[in-house]
Amino acid sequence: MLKHPHSGEIIRAEIMEPLGLTVENAARRFSVPVGVLTAVLAGSTPVSQELAQGLEQAGYSTARFWLAL
Repeated sequence: MLKHPHSGEIIRAEIMEPLGLTVENAARRFSVPVGVLTAVLAGSTPVSQELAQGLEQAGYSTARFWLAL
């Protein structure tokens, strides 16, 4: 069975690492509290509507995409 990566893994590997963003910088860029982003990156919670909208506004796909992961 194929295991799909958690959305936090994708955010870290495809957005944060290439741009050299810290959690604090990324949270600011995506307009979410650090705790929200930290929980997603840890894989303990799915992407929230707030984070999905922040990712979309920052130019990283659509909110719908992030919520569907």
